[in-house]
Amino acid sequence: MFSRRHPYLFFILINTSVLCGTLIMITFMVTVSVTTPEYGDKVGIIEIEGMITDALPIIQDLKYFRKNDQVKAILVRINSPGGGVAPSQEIFREIIKSKNDKPIIVSMGTVAASGGYYIASAANGIIANTGTITGSIGVIMGFTNFEALFQKIGLQTSVIKSGAFKDMGSPTRQMTPEEEAFLKSFVTEIHEQFIHDVSQGRDMSIEEIRSIADGRILTGDQAKKLGLIDRIGNYDDAVQWAGRLGGIQGEISTMHPPKPPLGLLEEFIHNEIHSWISEISSNQNNLSIDYLCPYSD
Repeated sequence: MFSRRHPYLFFILINTSVLCGTLIMITFMVTVSVTTPEYGDKVGIIEIEGMITDALPIIQDLKYFRKNDQVKAILVRINSPGGGVAPSQEIFREIIKSKNDKPIIVSMGTVAASGGYYIASAANGIIANTGTITGSIGVIMGFTNFEALFQKIGLQTSVIKSGAFKDMGSPTRQMTPEEEAFLKSFVTEIHEQFIHDVSQGRDMSIEEIRSIADGRILTGDQAKKLGLIDRIGNYDDAVQWAGRLGGIQGEISTMHPPKPPLGLLEEFIHNEIHSWISEISSNQNNLSIDYLCPYSD
């Protein structure tokens, strides 16, 4: 019955199965060829993009390169406005440990401020563009009060707490003077940690760092004059610097830490998104942004 009604269906199914199997094998082969490093000494590249919220992936990459004999130096590329205090401190500590084994250079992209600079200060050297936004050595904590709005719409809240400070920063009421004083001392303590670590990483005095640790942002050029970075240059300059510090002779090649391969569906979606973004960018090449976006820590 099957062969009479659908004489070609069996062959179509066979051909489809063979095609799918071939595609899977090709995808596997491409993945292997991309993730398998070439021979020779290299500079390991670690990229920190966007808000700093999780230190674990960066720490794992640092450990991988630290144990990899093929990697002679590490380059950390930072393009971040900052982020959480704790993850920034965790990455800072790991860079301090790692540079005892291999030289580490930081290359700053568009912005490497606040937590981004916190991390950078731990490296053996920092290189930035003249227009890179950096600095912002400071700590910020913000709260929003909706008390007036709640009163207007007739919304009331009841709070049962175990201590006077348990609901500090509640959006439903004004902050008490005691709470404000407590939070101020808390922010000051974190700020002092920031200043101390930058002082240690940059081998500058506490007084030198404190004099510019008022949250101001700096251009790369200004940061160099203040001693917060070492050189002006781009990404390729940073690669060359890191490679020479690592003792690599001749042409310097790089490698990235291994990443788990994408599935077929993920790969397809990833490629489609990049294609869509590229098309939009090519159609909007006459559009420019003439202002700096404010960043928060």
